[in-house]
Amino acid sequence: MTTNIDASKGLAQPSHASQKQPASWSAVFAMSVCAFALIASEFLPVSLLTPMASDLRVTEGMTGQGIAISGAFAVLTSLFISTLAGNLNRKTLLLGLTAAMGVSGAIVDMAPNYLIYMFGRALIGVVVGGFWSMSAATAIRLVPVPDVPRALAIVNGGNALATVVAAPLGAYLGAVIGWRGAFFCLVPVSLIALAWQWKTLPSMPAVARASGICNALKVFTLLARPGVALGMLASSLLFMGQFALFTYLRPFLETVTGVHGTTISLILLVIGAAGFVGTVLIGRVLQRGFYQTLIIIPLLMAAAALVLIAFGSSVAVVTLLLALWGLAGTSAPVGWWAWIAKVFPQDAEAGGGLFVAVVQMSIAIGSTVGGLLFDLSGYQSTFVLSAVLLAICSFLTFMTSRAAAAQAT
Repeated sequence: MTTNIDASKGLAQPSHASQKQPASWSAVFAMSVCAFALIASEFLPVSLLTPMASDLRVTEGMTGQGIAISGAFAVLTSLFISTLAGNLNRKTLLLGLTAAMGVSGAIVDMAPNYLIYMFGRALIGVVVGGFWSMSAATAIRLVPVPDVPRALAIVNGGNALATVVAAPLGAYLGAVIGWRGAFFCLVPVSLIALAWQWKTLPSMPAVARASGICNALKVFTLLARPGVALGMLASSLLFMGQFALFTYLRPFLETVTGVHGTTISLILLVIGAAGFVGTVLIGRVLQRGFYQTLIIIPLLMAAAALVLIAFGSSVAVVTLLLALWGLAGTSAPVGWWAWIAKVFPQDAEAGGGLFVAVVQMSIAIGSTVGGLLFDLSGYQSTFVLSAVLLAICSFLTFMTSRAAAAQAT
């Protein structure tokens, strides 16, 4: 299948013949289920950090490195999966990644020690990088061009649903059947997604293209464009600051706020619900003030991080602040994806690949440094680090807006 670039949408477009193929909406929904299980798998340790650390006989900070290692492997996979996959049929590749997601959940569930746990987390990182690198290109091959935005919205709907229910459901399941049981629950979901994709995905032969290494080098040349490096740095600090704090939220709630069990699940549900609302509303807000919104969001999150230190013992204040955190933090990536489309109108795929690598590496760095500070100096230093990173993010976003305005004139 040949492709061309639609400059108005920044998407790789199928050839005229492929546009006449009937839409495979069932396959799109199967990928959405896979996206749900994937996001739930990637961030499930956030809601189960304390019991996992106790059972594995390590600190909460070390357990949180499970998110860091998955992010690191996601970066490597997203950059080089084309080389590794070669001419492998993309349906086969997607099925293999989905199967690996189930295997990862089983490995973590049965992990006898910290090393095996980290191996399972590294495996989910490979799946994260591979799946999200291929998701847009796969959606383009499943539906006619006019329906591609709708297909992508459905696939990302699984992502949005996971951000709402995964953390509170994980905390609840952890309290009822243990953290290992919570991870094992992801295995049947992965099997459902695997069977559904096997049944509905069409054969997708590899498209002739340059090697993954050449593509990776080409992606990094985008940083030379005016304002791009500043914007990428700003977005990276957003995710660093967010996950430096969010990864270690459960031990903070238990030891400082003094809540446990069902109450933690409810607070995490509040965060997820607020994030879902933010995701729904952010589009209109961005239309009214694009860069202003991207500047204000990290400032709100930084303020919330600092106030949490001062009022961390109040359940009501903490819940309100974390609702604000969820509202702003979950909607922020939507704004930065919109920035990618604005900056790379004809190279959205390459810019998106670079953005995925930046996000995953930032999550890894943020959760790693946050965990080290949490173990060495307590939650206060971790939360201050988060606030500082987010404040710098806001300043760099302002500088990015200045660069964009200067380029426009």
